[in-house]
Amino acid sequence: MPGMLLIGLFAMFTGAVVAGAGTVVLHRLRTRSLLVYSAMFATTVLAMIAWVGVVALTMMLAGHRRHVVLTSVALSALISLVVGGLTGRRLAVAAVQARTDRERERRLETGRRELVAWVSHDLRTPLAGLRAMAEALADGVVSDPVTTADYHRRIRVESARMSQLVDDLFELSRINAGALRLTPTAVSLRDVVSDAIAGVAPLAASRRITVQAAETGWPVVHGGELELARVVRNLLTNSVRYSLADGTVHIAAGHDRDSVWLAVSDTCGGISEHDLNRIFDLAFRGEHGRTPSARDGGGLGLAIVRGLIEAHGGHVDVRNIAGGCRFEVRLPTAPARTTNQSEAGARAMGTVVS
Repeated sequence: MPGMLLIGLFAMFTGAVVAGAGTVVLHRLRTRSLLVYSAMFATTVLAMIAWVGVVALTMMLAGHRRHVVLTSVALSALISLVVGGLTGRRLAVAAVQARTDRERERRLETGRRELVAWVSHDLRTPLAGLRAMAEALADGVVSDPVTTADYHRRIRVESARMSQLVDDLFELSRINAGALRLTPTAVSLRDVVSDAIAGVAPLAASRRITVQAAETGWPVVHGGELELARVVRNLLTNSVRYSLADGTVHIAAGHDRDSVWLAVSDTCGGISEHDLNRIFDLAFRGEHGRTPSARDGGGLGLAIVRGLIEAHGGHVDVRNIAGGCRFEVRLPTAPARTTNQSEAGARAMGTVVS
C-alpha cells in the first residue's frame, strides 16, 4: 500500500507539471480561437493515454505492473482534464468578456461621433443665423421697427435654445464623469409635476396641446428634487413636442408594493418598433415623423432622463398605446444608496461626453 501511495503522488506531481506547461501554452494562444487550443488540449491528453496504452501492451505488462501503469495514467489524465477544463473555462470567459468590451467600445465610439455631429449641427446652424441677424442690425440693413423687433425676438429664441443645449451637455457630462451627487429628500411628485406643467404650458399652447394631470394618487418619493424635476420636465416637453396638433398629454403616478411609478402618455401616433429600443440613446431622433424642427432639442432629453433615473436606482421604459406612446418611470420605494449613483447613471448612458 505505501508503494501505491508513492506511485500516486509521483503521478500527481507529473500531471501537475504537464498541466502547468499546458497552461502556459494555452495562455500564449489566448488570442486564437477557442476551438484551436481546445482541440490541442484534447489531442494531447488522448495521445498520452494512447501512448501509455500501447507501451503497456507491447511490454506485456500484467498483474501489479499493469495496475501501476493504469493508475498512473488515470490520475494524470484526471488532473490534466480538471486543470485544462478550469483553465479553458477561464479563458473562454475572458474571450467573451473581451469581445463584449470591444463591442461596447465600438458603440461608445459611434455614440461619440453621433453626439459631435448632432451638437455641431445644432450649434452651427443657429449661430450662423444669429451672426447674420446681428450683422444686419449693426450695418443698418434692417431699420423698420417691425423687422427689427422680429430679429430681436428670433435672437432671444435661438440664444435660449442654445443655452438649453449647453445645459443638457453639462448634465450629461456630470452623469458620465461621475460628478453627479444626489441629495435625497422626500419629494412630492404632485408639486414637481405641477411646476413642470406650468413650465411647459407656453409650448403646449403654441401647439394646441392639452396637458392633463391625474387628480389623485400622487405619492412621495425619496430622491433628488432637482433631478426628478428635470426628469418630469424632459418627459413632458418631449411628449408635447411630438404629439399631434390638438392632441393630449396625460401624466399620472402611483405606487406598487416595491416601487413608485410615474407615466406620461401622449398622442404622437406611436413609435416604430425599430426605434423603441433606441429612443433613450444619446442624440437619437428617430424617423422623420419624430425628427425635431430647428427649434427643438438636440436629442439629449430622454438620454438625460435615463441617466438620472438609473442614478436613483430605477428604470424608465416606453411602449406604444392606442394613438401614441407611454413613458413610464419606476423608482424604488426605499431610499436609494447615494454612493456610486453617478456611476450607475453613467453606465446607463452608455457613452461619454468629452
